[in-house]
Amino acid sequence: MKLFFAASLLAGTVALGQAGEALDAALAKAGDNRAELETFISTAKKRHGDLGQRAAEFLIEGMPPGDLSSLDREFLTENLDLAMKARKEFPWSARLSEELFFNDVLPYASLDETRERWRPDFYKKCRDIVAKASTATEAAQALNSKIFNLINVHYNTGRKRPNQSPAESVEQGRATCTGLSIILVDACRSVGIASRVAGTPLWTNNRGNHTWSEIWDGDWHFTGSDEYNAAGLNRGWFVGAASKADKSNWEHSIYATSWKKTGTRFPMVWDIDATQVSAFNVTDRYTGGSSRENTGDDLFVRVHERGGKRIEVQAELLDAKNQVLASRKT
Repeated sequence: MKLFFAASLLAGTVALGQAGEALDAALAKAGDNRAELETFISTAKKRHGDLGQRAAEFLIEGMPPGDLSSLDREFLTENLDLAMKARKEFPWSARLSEELFFNDVLPYASLDETRERWRPDFYKKCRDIVAKASTATEAAQALNSKIFNLINVHYNTGRKRPNQSPAESVEQGRATCTGLSIILVDACRSVGIASRVAGTPLWTNNRGNHTWSEIWDGDWHFTGSDEYNAAGLNRGWFVGAASKADKSNWEHSIYATSWKKTGTRFPMVWDIDATQVSAFNVTDRYTGGSSRENTGDDLFVRVHERGGKRIEVQAELLDAKNQVLASRKT
């Protein structure tokens, strides 16, 4: 009994030591910005106790080098304060484990998008949208149904960059799958829903990459961003393609972002060699048959003007009697 207790204490000491080393290593990379980050930690503890301190330290440990050397205490404190507020306000957030809250609600970014103060505005907009929701699933469904119309951002290949921040997408009124997924994840996080970006660098049929959103409600579920489906989560046009993903090939695998360092990178096709965004390889969840009702062959349609410019049109699938079976934008 004494031997077991001593071993447990030793294991705890090692874990704490490793955590301290990770924080020290991150602070060392901050350079002249180290004092800002240390003040952020002390402020978090004053406002939110030990939980706030742990949250601040977790956030710093996962920050990429560029953020460590540039983000100030005001930005980080506001982000943490509003995340903690959401945890207290929304029941689905209060039920989250500390690990899920830290990794998938607290972060101020998903990928390498421009860092900005999205949380205050999204909190104001999204808390009204989810007011009648009783679960994270209902809340996420409501957000996916309404937030894109509210901010007037929808899919358009004419966007300036794939990895746009919410404000950049709002300014243009357009985004592609990655920008839309960043918006939905941020909207979810603003009201305490654990959410993360997921995607693949390349489908196994070599028809390009895709990005979507995942949300936690007792387990991880997925949804197309700005692709609300009244039938629920774990549905979408890409399910058939995702079921054919190949975990043995990094390029054909499916990844979900993580703020905590995992040793696996999220491959960003616009900066394919970048390593600052961590990820989990979640291919098995998409190829394991959990969404068999949606499997099947996918038809991809692209329309180009004369001269080659890709354009968006409404395409219809007709049966033998010219009855419309489905209608989608290309």
